[in-house]
Amino acid sequence: MKKIILTSLTVMFYALNMFSQHTILEVKIEGNKKTKTNFLKRLALSKQGKPLDSSIIASDIRRLKLLPSVANATYKVQELEPNKYNITYNIEENFTIIPGLSISTDNNDEFAFRTSLFEFNLAGTNQLIGGYYQRNVFDSYGAFWEAPYLFSRRWGIGVNYQNRVSQEPVFFLNENKVNYRYDNNAFEAKLMYEHNFNNRFELGVNIAKETYEFIEGDLPNGIPEFLDANKLALISEYEYNAIHIDYQYKEGLRSILNARLITGGNTFLRNTFIGFNDFEYFKRLGAKGNWANRLRLAYATNDDTPFAPFTIDNQLNIRGAGNTVDRGTAAIVFNMEYRHTLYEKGWFAMQSNVFIDAGSWRTPGGNLAELFDGSTVKFHPGLGLRFIHKRIFNAVFRLDYGYGIGDNASRGIVFGIGQYF
Repeated sequence: MKKIILTSLTVMFYALNMFSQHTILEVKIEGNKKTKTNFLKRLALSKQGKPLDSSIIASDIRRLKLLPSVANATYKVQELEPNKYNITYNIEENFTIIPGLSISTDNNDEFAFRTSLFEFNLAGTNQLIGGYYQRNVFDSYGAFWEAPYLFSRRWGIGVNYQNRVSQEPVFFLNENKVNYRYDNNAFEAKLMYEHNFNNRFELGVNIAKETYEFIEGDLPNGIPEFLDANKLALISEYEYNAIHIDYQYKEGLRSILNARLITGGNTFLRNTFIGFNDFEYFKRLGAKGNWANRLRLAYATNDDTPFAPFTIDNQLNIRGAGNTVDRGTAAIVFNMEYRHTLYEKGWFAMQSNVFIDAGSWRTPGGNLAELFDGSTVKFHPGLGLRFIHKRIFNAVFRLDYGYGIGDNASRGIVFGIGQYF
């Protein structure tokens, strides 16, 4: 018995001794100009004095690639003395002051656009600051600040203010469409927590003044010309991210769950629960292909009111459908596209895009069977192009044309910055 115990202790001691011999002397960061070295070291799990671990180094590389300020990251390991190593992370930085522009039209000649300017690496610590201006019949604007690593490598905050004003069509069972001026004046603050680079959480509050003012249309009896409500919403988000990025290519799975509980409503603008989950899956196909998929499952309190929360819109879910063409209280939306790199040299790449956007909605007060019986289905295949600057964060200029199939289907061009999803 003593011999067995002695042998076991000897093996354990030898294993621990071997493990401790491979030690990190120093972690270096090279190639970064704007992003602060101390910030990048804080995010890395490899630390001075810790054991050298190839799996942790691989995790660090993936974590760095997910940062807006990093276009690509590589590493090298040098043995300076027996079993003592230096790790050097080499950073290829993105340009992170990004203007944005999105434009959409449909076969009714409706036109909407949004322009923005954002800095994604404020103070060299990947803070976001910026704002937008939007014209969709009326003027809207918003300002944002997010500092996801303000307190530590896990904790941060975000705040934003938005004054969103638009012409909103409201649909009734007799197929009348009434146009309202919709105004949402809101302030939002949230706490951000990143458990690890796979799991991220947000919890916050949104305070809003919401109004609808009648513009035109055949207004049914009992529907007021003016509605308003002061609303308070508790908001939450959970993101699971297992995506690997190689410049314009993505591979892996991501899931984003959003939920909000809204209070302060009235007869028409009611208290409600809204939740949706986006499941995204990306797969590399050969050297130049990328298969991309997004499935959105959305559910809200099924109030029989024309002011339902989910909309069909060019920029959100169905390319070529038009600017807010229908509303619902539940939805299933599937976007699938194949991106193929036609040309690539240095910092520039051009992709072609073949896509299918499809979705179905539950009408306000309806039943979930509407999601599956075909009565509300929209099906829009289409083609597009992507012009990509590989060293500017999110610098993907996209142009898509969606063509609806079915009775009274619409079609149109959608232009924007960034991949559609």
